[in-house]
Amino acid sequence: MSTQQLSAAVQITDSQILEQLRAVLSTSFEIEPARITPQADLFRDLDLDSIDAVDLAIKLQEITGKRVKPQEFKGIRTVGDVVDTVRRLLES
Repeated sequence: MSTQQLSAAVQITDSQILEQLRAVLSTSFEIEPARITPQADLFRDLDLDSIDAVDLAIKLQEITGKRVKPQEFKGIRTVGDVVDTVRRLLES
């Protein structure tokens, strides 16, 4: 599913969001897809740094067509948090 299809989807499941996120993280940040689980901590488990976090926020904006507010993004710690954020953005 492309990012355009993802953002256009009306009823998207968390598993579909997770699969798209796996594709983004593995391609953009060279993370093994098997490591990308809902419980994985972006910083401790997946070794993202602050610059990677900014890049991820940009990718989320590309996926959803909506900007993640900085205060909301600060609360994102796990892959599951990212999935929840993408779902909220797509539903808003």
